[in-house]
Amino acid sequence: MLGHPRGLQTLFFTEMWERFSYYGMRALLILFMTATIESEGMGLTTETAGAIYGLYVALVYLMALPGGWIADRLLGQRQAVFVGGCIIAAGHFSMAIPATATFFSGLLLITIGTGLLKPNVSAIVADLYPEGGARRDAGFSIFYMGINLGAFIGPLICGALAQGFKMGSWIEFSGNWHYGFGAAGFGMVAGVIQYRLGYPGLKDAGLRVVHAQHPTAVRDARRKLGRGLLLGLGLALLAVGLQAMGVIQLTAEKVANGTGVFIVGLAAVYFAWLLAAGGLDTLEKKRLGVIICLFIGSAIFWAGFEQAGSSLNLFADQLTNLNILGWAMPSSWLQSVNPLFIILLAPVFGWLWVWLAHREPSIPVKFALGLLLLAAGFLVVAWGASFAGADHKVSPMWLVMTYFFHTAGELCLSPVGLSSVTKLSPRRLVGQMMGLWFTATALGNLMAGLMGGLFEKLALPTLFGSVALLAGGTGVLFLLFTPWIRRMIGPLR
Repeated sequence: MLGHPRGLQTLFFTEMWERFSYYGMRALLILFMTATIESEGMGLTTETAGAIYGLYVALVYLMALPGGWIADRLLGQRQAVFVGGCIIAAGHFSMAIPATATFFSGLLLITIGTGLLKPNVSAIVADLYPEGGARRDAGFSIFYMGINLGAFIGPLICGALAQGFKMGSWIEFSGNWHYGFGAAGFGMVAGVIQYRLGYPGLKDAGLRVVHAQHPTAVRDARRKLGRGLLLGLGLALLAVGLQAMGVIQLTAEKVANGTGVFIVGLAAVYFAWLLAAGGLDTLEKKRLGVIICLFIGSAIFWAGFEQAGSSLNLFADQLTNLNILGWAMPSSWLQSVNPLFIILLAPVFGWLWVWLAHREPSIPVKFALGLLLLAAGFLVVAWGASFAGADHKVSPMWLVMTYFFHTAGELCLSPVGLSSVTKLSPRRLVGQMMGLWFTATALGNLMAGLMGGLFEKLALPTLFGSVALLAGGTGVLFLLFTPWIRRMIGPLR
């Protein structure tokens, strides 16, 4: 990669293979859980499968918080990425074994490994450019192409191996769910191997460990980690024991709903504490109010957007005509449409913001556009769902157009979200606020799973129309309150 450190190539392919494994498996997850026992699936209801899916994708983002802490205080970012990649691969291979226990063990391992790898590989990219500036921005742009390339290829390969495909009368492969899960594991192994071989190109990037020069600080961190692990294990064993004795009746749906309540309550308490006793001045309190608005908008956006892996994936599998000129396409292949659009449209949006210059939309307007485009996508699929039925499957173009609008919305909202938090947060609280921002994404992912679980309970035009109404209504509110939000933001540094 001309003009960039050698290490960028290593990190590009590390992230590409990690996203290959993540999105390749995610494209199969809810389909495998809802598939019948006869077709070698788990035979779960969509409500239960949606809750499990929501918990999984939410934990992937929540685990980034302890993953960053462990890297900073114990392992260092470089070692955290390596260990995380190994754990992710072990998780996918565990899911490749056809047993319920190995399936759930695999999901747990993947969440832990992703929490170690995902936040720290990005931090190492930043370390490659200590001078900062435009060169670092260009490096991250190349790095993000790796993310979307992996997300594009993963569902194609894993989906074909899991669901099979047919090309006329001369090529037919029946597929097996566990082949797809195993392929995701081999992808992560490839990423780990090339990452380890690429260490020399990274030079000193990712080696720093905060307070590593103080042995007492390291011992204290280990004690805290040990206590946290023991607490988590103790709570899990307590829940299993109480469930076995019949004292409590836990289901995936109850756990998912309880997790959602916990995330909302935690965020509310933290925001309230900062406003009441955080020692903030007037401008900081106003900007915190803006962050709260953005937090809500972000959670609602991802609650709709991440239904790509839940309700929209089920729609592709059950109600979409996948036969094209005698070729039976795996339904999971439609999961590659969004990353393809990202690759095609990201340069267009980048050019658009530069061309607009001083007329570039403000933070609340970009959030409004993202939410309104998300709503437009759900209106499209709600319209398409009105024609679908047991005896009539609709064209995949309904989903392609939906993903087009969703991608455009993502490009409006997602980049400005992270940037806004860094600009609006008090300098001493940037790290904490970024952590809280990840909880908004986790909450949205959890809601996406729970909403997807309503696939069989609600008429699909009603389900998709309700999501469009929620997202569109929130987008309109952002537009209406844009002048107030801009005044609350004040002049940015």
